[in-house]
Amino acid sequence: MRIRITAGDVSALAELNESRTAAAIAAALPIDGRANTWGEEIYFPIPVKLGSENGRVEVAVGDLGYWPPGSAFCIFFGRTPASIGPEPRAASLVNVCGRLLSDPGLFRKVKDGTPIHLEPAE
Repeated sequence: MRIRITAGDVSALAELNESRTAAAIAAALPIDGRANTWGEEIYFPIPVKLGSENGRVEVAVGDLGYWPPGSAFCIFFGRTPASIGPEPRAASLVNVCGRLLSDPGLFRKVKDGTPIHLEPAE
């Protein structure tokens, strides 16, 4: 399933994968929140409560994740405070649930507190 992520002036297309986590997120759309930034990661709580599903801390630029401890949707677009090399690294296990189809670097413009909206893409 394709979704649109809008955060302030940034609008990006993404694709959810075939995971149970992605299906739960798709079922909860549309979702609104406010961006929190952690290095080059945006995360925000969403109305989905799930445990770990093939959780990992090592993710790629452009990955979308779900962070079970905070019931949060995550957008990885660069290094995070937990990074060891150039790739993002989550604070703890995340369920990778999709991937950005647009340029991940667009999210560098998004600041803490920016309203963020997830919806099905048409």
